Amino acid sequence: MRPVSVWQWSPWGLLLCLLCLLCSSCLGSPSPSTDPEKRVGSQGLRFRLAGFPRKPYEGRVEIQRAGEWGTICDDDFTLQAAHVLCRELGFTEATGWTHSAKYGPGTGRIWLDNLSCSGTEQSVTECASRGWGNSDCTHDEDAGVICKDQRLPGFSDSNVIEVEHHLQVEEVRIRPAVGWGRRPLPVTEGLVEVRLPDGWSQVCDKGWSAHNSHVVCGMLGFPSEKRVNAAFYRLLAQRQQHSFGLHGVACVGTEAHLSLCSLEFYRANDTARCPGGGPAVVSCVPGPLYAASSGQKKQQQSKPQGEARVRLKGGAHPGEGRVEVLKASTWGTVCDRKWDLHAASVVCRELGFGSAREALSGARMGQGMGAIHLSEVRCSGQELSLWKCPHKNITAEDCSHSQDAGVRCNLPYTGAETRIRLSGGRSQHEGRVEVQIGGPGTLRWGLICGDDWGTLEAMVACRQLGLGYANHGLQETWYWDSGNITEVVMSGVRCTGTELTLDQCAHHGTHITCKRTGTRFTAGVICSETASDLLLHSALVQETAYIEDRPLHMLYCAAEENCLASSARSANWPYGHRRLLRFSSQIHNLGRADFRPKAGRHSWVWHECHGHYHSMDIFTHYDILTPNGTKVAEGHKASFCLEDTECLEDVSKRYECANFGEQGITVGCWDLYRHDIDCQWIDITDVKPGNYILQVVINPNFEVAESDFTNNAMKCNCKYDGHRIWVHNCHIGDAFSEEANRRFERYPGQTSNQII
Repeated sequence: MRPVSVWQWSPWGLLLCLLCLLCSSCLGSPSPSTDPEKRVGSQGLRFRLAGFPRKPYEGRVEIQRAGEWGTICDDDFTLQAAHVLCRELGFTEATGWTHSAKYGPGTGRIWLDNLSCSGTEQSVTECASRGWGNSDCTHDEDAGVICKDQRLPGFSDSNVIEVEHHLQVEEVRIRPAVGWGRRPLPVTEGLVEVRLPDGWSQVCDKGWSAHNSHVVCGMLGFPSEKRVNAAFYRLLAQRQQHSFGLHGVACVGTEAHLSLCSLEFYRANDTARCPGGGPAVVSCVPGPLYAASSGQKKQQQSKPQGEARVRLKGGAHPGEGRVEVLKASTWGTVCDRKWDLHAASVVCRELGFGSAREALSGARMGQGMGAIHLSEVRCSGQELSLWKCPHKNITAEDCSHSQDAGVRCNLPYTGAETRIRLSGGRSQHEGRVEVQIGGPGTLRWGLICGDDWGTLEAMVACRQLGLGYANHGLQETWYWDSGNITEVVMSGVRCTGTELTLDQCAHHGTHITCKRTGTRFTAGVICSETASDLLLHSALVQETAYIEDRPLHMLYCAAEENCLASSARSANWPYGHRRLLRFSSQIHNLGRADFRPKAGRHSWVWHECHGHYHSMDIFTHYDILTPNGTKVAEGHKASFCLEDTECLEDVSKRYECANFGEQGITVGCWDLYRHDIDCQWIDITDVKPGNYILQVVINPNFEVAESDFTNNAMKCNCKYDGHRIWVHNCHIGDAFSEEANRRFERYPGQTSNQII
């Protein structure tokens, strides 16, 4: 097939030409459709990629129909539709797609809405939609595509894509006016420079406003800006040479990128550039996470009084994740309807980051659990909090967790990734950890002692490397022995898992203490962009809890697996009984990777008494605590069978324990331990009547990496009168506000059997 202008000759159309000798039928869609709407559309369609900043194979999709260019709404848009459009544009396939006008809003008509393709169509006219020109969207919802940078044979750029031949602002930076290269990172104040095709240039400050500074600071990862000492920089500008490339910048202040502002480029023959002006200067205010490293006090960052009402969960990198908001003391998610860069930027700045780099829909950061508090959030971009934006309070029928909104925020450049590296691994995501220590002139690379190195420490190392989560934290790395780095320069590393760099973790400092010496016992990691996230269904625990007095002669296997209290060893076996608090556990995987046991099948332990394998020594802890946190009873559950009991409607089961099968929990599935199986209890024989807290902790030893460990604990209030037990107010550990958690811990107990 040969390209003719922007239309394509179709084999079907050629056959019709030969049979009917009608030239008018030669320019048609690739399928022999008799639908007049499709025929007219396919005859007069042209396609192009538009918007900026972008690469040649990505952009906002625009279609010309009846001589008029228009866009496509992102409602119901999928990767399959992107495949079809990329082929229309002359590329082999799509690698992704964008929503919420990532490449800027278009103009004119919105030609297609609710576009639904299977991905195999030869033309977009074969896809289902609401019809040409029938849309209820705005240009803030324009869809874009990211195509694979590989052309279909026989296509040329001029026939399938409109290339915008104009200058673009590709990158922005702040350059300190003095001490360039010696200032601590991140750089918060200096000259604004833009990278143009011929190099870095300054921006003329004539007409420069606080709105412009706000946009620049947001792009560079800072939530806000402050006034600069203009007199100092004017005096400095008189002594330095400048190369101006941009002038007339006029931003509204809500733009996600400087290129979206009104601006003008100097032409090559412009001799008098920025007459009477100087280079634009900005001073940005870092958020709390970065204020200490930049030498600024945290008090400079204006923060709302009280607890934050917005947070991010499930992100692999700082400044990204599923958006959750606090309402009525309970955390919930945000529906992605109408979710765009303006709303995402409000969230990012509220949390102390810059403007949003991407507004994510379709639970790209994993699905939440519980309430969905907001929908159809419409921000102007100037609000100080997401709660200040107009929004819709929704019911359960309006939205599902498969539509949870997320964000990726712009972050300040700290250079942290340059002080750590991996060596010896099979890929860039694994290897022995090497860190850089020392000051100017004395910098050197060294290893980390493997003593006590675990998942939490590995999580911080992978985060600092920019490689996402840690699959494994390894204490022995003899199989990665490579290079000439042999000195151990860090030991005793203990992290909470939330730190941005290993420097922020507790460690021995300059006094290196390592029990096992030698390079074979140094720390290593295997990183991954995705991780599982386990969550216990707290309501089911509350619904199924009850007491059973079980005869000792039925508990021999349970005793062998240490599922009874220590006092059971001195009991008069097989006479008597043990009092057990039973309940069901339903454990969901809401992450973006399957949950797999740390050990492979070759190392699973067979337990003859129960006739099953244990793939993890301890999978959950069950505890009864007093209100002040003292443990009065405990139990544990070995993962004798991790499998997919049930899954969401569109998810298939992958793991089944029968016949020594693979164990795990698939994303979107859950594993159910019924209340009537062995060890699914806490032995409360020795517990006195009173008010207590029931606590269940999944993956308590962090043996398997997860995207979020803060939601692994579940707590309930319970009242025990010596005969019966009342379990209520069950919730995931991080589901309540700080104040609600304090009230929970101060709970005085029930004065009667009535639960209010």
